Amino acid sequence: MRSESAASSALQLVDDLNARYPDVPSEAIVKEDLLRRGVGFSADALCVAAGFKPKSYFIFSFDLRPIADLAQGENLRAPEELALVGGARGFRRTIVSVRISPDSPYQVDIVDGALVLRLDGEPLCGVELQESPAYYGRDLASGKTIREIAPTIEWGYLVYLTVYRKCQYFGFQEECRFCDINENWRQQKAAGRPYTTVKEVAEVIEALEIIDELDVERRTHAYTITGGSITRHLRGADEVGFYEPYARAINARFPGRWISKLVVQALPADAVRRFRDAGVQIYHPNYEVWDERLFPILCPGKASFVGRDEWMRRIVDAADVFGPAQVIPNFVAGIEMAKPHGFERIDDALASTGRGLEFFMAQGITPRFTVWCPEPLSVLGRDQGPAPLEYHVGLLRLWRETHARHRLPVPPGYGPPGAGHAVFSVSSFLDALPPDLPIAELPYPASVTAAS
Repeated sequence: MRSESAASSALQLVDDLNARYPDVPSEAIVKEDLLRRGVGFSADALCVAAGFKPKSYFIFSFDLRPIADLAQGENLRAPEELALVGGARGFRRTIVSVRISPDSPYQVDIVDGALVLRLDGEPLCGVELQESPAYYGRDLASGKTIREIAPTIEWGYLVYLTVYRKCQYFGFQEECRFCDINENWRQQKAAGRPYTTVKEVAEVIEALEIIDELDVERRTHAYTITGGSITRHLRGADEVGFYEPYARAINARFPGRWISKLVVQALPADAVRRFRDAGVQIYHPNYEVWDERLFPILCPGKASFVGRDEWMRRIVDAADVFGPAQVIPNFVAGIEMAKPHGFERIDDALASTGRGLEFFMAQGITPRFTVWCPEPLSVLGRDQGPAPLEYHVGLLRLWRETHARHRLPVPPGYGPPGAGHAVFSVSSFLDALPPDLPIAELPYPASVTAAS
């Protein structure tokens, strides 16, 4: 097996890994590569894409170039996601988030009147885009758009509610090194995009009423409430006091309509119970990176305000509140190998991450992951490329093996598993699973009333 640097091309690297790891769907390997490298668009492809569901920048930039360097206005014209289909390799339908990188070896182009994905200039597969849903055509009474207040991702499966667009882990001593949430807010505002810093509960409810009315086929299945960490106060409330009213209001207004998910910090059990009692079904206290040495380096604010061991302990404690299957912490796959502090060897990085997977899965908690792309407005993304593709393929196999060994169900709230079925778009952990695995069942959320 040649190394990534020795491979003659990106296409050769993909083919080498397909040959070495035939147990990993080839679609998943390409999807991981697209997520870490990003994708570019020809001028003609952008003209076509501009007529479909647009990229919403729902929380981070998830781009490998800042807006100021996008000469074709890709930030306003690129689609939210691609569906990879067919082609010479017979790709099963694969949904992947668009991360813009104009000089990527992956390029969306038009061949014989149809959109295709090229790799190193060679046609790889067909590309389909999602039509803008009917609810994207309706604005709120204030004039704000649905894609600003309540955009959907995962091909319409998930309503993404970033109700606080910034994070109170400010500056070099606090910000997570891989994160560009604050810098992305600044670049979006500078580019003139409507980018509401704090979304009012009432406007979130109004947006969801429009979605509920116009989503007649019920393609939206879940929502996520999230935003930056609150270490002090925001509008007079701490983190629990700020986020809890959104969940309570939504679940009072739309009982049972959507699977309810919340992504905030790892909080004490008493605080977590407040979220459960507000109708939240799935809690995501993301731990970002497992390694004890790397956690304080890459997440200095979280290490200082909470502490690594306490963070992990709170995740486990949350399983007593929600049930283990309903606690799904995320980690950022690839930052383990980021320079200058990360692992140099793929095997060492996988061994470290594997210890974290074992720790949680042995207790019935199933972490999921997002593929790291080095965003240039983040500290880690300024002067280095992504983690090796072989690391990402190895992680898919390691995650799947650990999950199978503990006989765990598929995490709920992310849609179906299996190549050709999965819609989760920022990693391939579901694409790499067998399609017949059962999804964890969710109890019906407790009845809640709106806050007075």
